[in-house]
Amino acid sequence: MSRNFKRRQDNRKFYRTNDRIFAQSLRVLDSENKQIGILTKTAALTLAREQELDLVEIAENATPPVAKIVDFKKFLYQQEKKKQEEKKKTKTTETKEVRVGPFINDHDLEVVVRRARRFLEDGNKVRLVVRFRGRQITHPEFGQETLKKTIVQIEDVSKIDRDMHFEGKQLICLLSPDKKGKNAKNKNQEISEPQIQGN
Repeated sequence: MSRNFKRRQDNRKFYRTNDRIFAQSLRVLDSENKQIGILTKTAALTLAREQELDLVEIAENATPPVAKIVDFKKFLYQQEKKKQEEKKKTKTTETKEVRVGPFINDHDLEVVVRRARRFLEDGNKVRLVVRFRGRQITHPEFGQETLKKTIVQIEDVSKIDRDMHFEGKQLICLLSPDKKGKNAKNKNQEISEPQIQGN
């Protein structure tokens, strides 16, 4: 348990505060990020103590180093919050596979469409796959029609990354999220059977 705590602590950036700051001259900012000016460490500490706040070094490699007059606990909380928000923004995109049969009925297709839509709305890419079994491959047009139907029903939240193409006995189309849906309609209209057969 103590190991886990230590690991979490190691991930935190270390900040020098108050008397632990080495530099004798500092560029000082207030809690609103407004520049106060270049002060000696002593003058900056005096100013921070008058306001019952801390002097926190935020850019040690600058010339002179930059320090901020702020409540240190509040400062750490804000930094942690900022880090969490950045983490959310850099969420990794996954590719989810959704399979449909060439002769799928309307009810089952609705289920597939809902699943694909959910994946796209969560920010994931979707790989639509029609798998042909046995002699089904002799009628690829049924699979193409099914895939077109699926794409049309989710075009408001998707755009085509790679058009329909065959990989062995599978007909595949790769979609990525597009909340505005601005590119989907045009790209879907570009799909034609000669293109599919040419891939």
